[in-house]
Amino acid sequence: MIIEHPAEVRGKTPFYRHLYVQVLAAIVAGILVGHFYPELGTQLKPLGDAFIKLVKMIIAPVIFLTVATGIAGMSDLAKVGRVAGKAMIYFLTFSSLALVVGLIVANVVQPGVGMHIDPTSLDSKAISTYAEKAHEQSIAGFLMNIIPTTLTSAFAEGDILQVLFISVLFGISLALVGKKAEPVVDLLQALTLPIFRLVAILMKAAPVGAFGAMAFTIGKYGLASIANLAMLIGTFYLTSFLFVFVVLGAVARYNGFSIIALIRYIKEELLLVLGTSSSEAALPGLMNKMEKAGCKRSVVGLVIPTGYSFNLDGTNIYMTLAALFIAQATDTPLSYGNQILLLLVAMLSSKGAAGITGAGFITLAATLSVVPSVPVAGMALILGIDRFMSECRAITNIVGNAVATVVVAKWEGELHQAQLRAALAGEAPIEIKATSAHPAE
Repeated sequence: MIIEHPAEVRGKTPFYRHLYVQVLAAIVAGILVGHFYPELGTQLKPLGDAFIKLVKMIIAPVIFLTVATGIAGMSDLAKVGRVAGKAMIYFLTFSSLALVVGLIVANVVQPGVGMHIDPTSLDSKAISTYAEKAHEQSIAGFLMNIIPTTLTSAFAEGDILQVLFISVLFGISLALVGKKAEPVVDLLQALTLPIFRLVAILMKAAPVGAFGAMAFTIGKYGLASIANLAMLIGTFYLTSFLFVFVVLGAVARYNGFSIIALIRYIKEELLLVLGTSSSEAALPGLMNKMEKAGCKRSVVGLVIPTGYSFNLDGTNIYMTLAALFIAQATDTPLSYGNQILLLLVAMLSSKGAAGITGAGFITLAATLSVVPSVPVAGMALILGIDRFMSECRAITNIVGNAVATVVVAKWEGELHQAQLRAALAGEAPIEIKATSAHPAE
């Protein structure tokens, strides 16, 4: 089922009414207010927080309706496990590759060399909260947390993986019941239309949220904090850029589409992430857009929410790059053996803390605590600029999940190629009726 926006039906829209233009203008305005009126900027934080809460409010029903109706319409339930299995193989491969890329770039560029920071002079209290959370995390605990306390508690708490767990089980139940469950499936299909229309309504507030969040960030931390550690920030942004356009670009080209065209297609979601520093703000819109691009609903519903916890390319690049930066800045020698150990620990810790707020910083703390040669207190060096790198992490994660959705859909034969070409070319969407499968070319 494709959800159309009114502007798409009426025809060409003036440029200033496009959401991405409004969000971009709001980001610029937020930077100016935060820079010239920092006190006012910090007071605007509730605007960004309120918008993110609005979006989080709608995430659970979007995931539930998308996944449950998608699986209920599948004639072969074995596909559910197959899609999930292929998605996990993709996630593990490219998230591990992202860790390797971060490690290589840190060794080549060496952004922390020459700083000569004494670890004992750092304020470890500033990162104590993250270190405590890191010690609390484990893979077993993470897996147990996927199972909600009650059927409704996942929706009340808004935990993405718990909602996904319930949605998959309910979708399988509907498929197994068969014809008698058709009225329930029809009801859920009908509910999808107003829910996605509600998403479109909430997105009208995106410029306000982006303005408030950006004004707060610049007002609180200031542009000067970027300059102080510009080498690390620049290295991270460049590494993420190369990963997206070289690594993911090669994957996209091999699977028959352009990474540039895909980024242009999801530009509204990327700017939303840039403005709010929250990848969750873009989740409903990204799911809708990937379905409009010809990926079957069941694939979109399984890949994107799972990818939000397991396919964190940007976060993984950040982890190894930041760990080596701290070692270099504090003149801590790391042999290649220690670096490989760091890489292996990061592969595990990044899964143990998946889906947690502030996961990038928490997983970094967890990794450093296992490799004692690198001082955990060194995280205080990057705490002040972490906010400026979080946008890049989230944007890279979003692009990675968009690519993963198309690739897994193609692997499963659940990708409408003509619809994908039309969407990426910016043409009028091809109507796809809500059936059990998309026609694949």
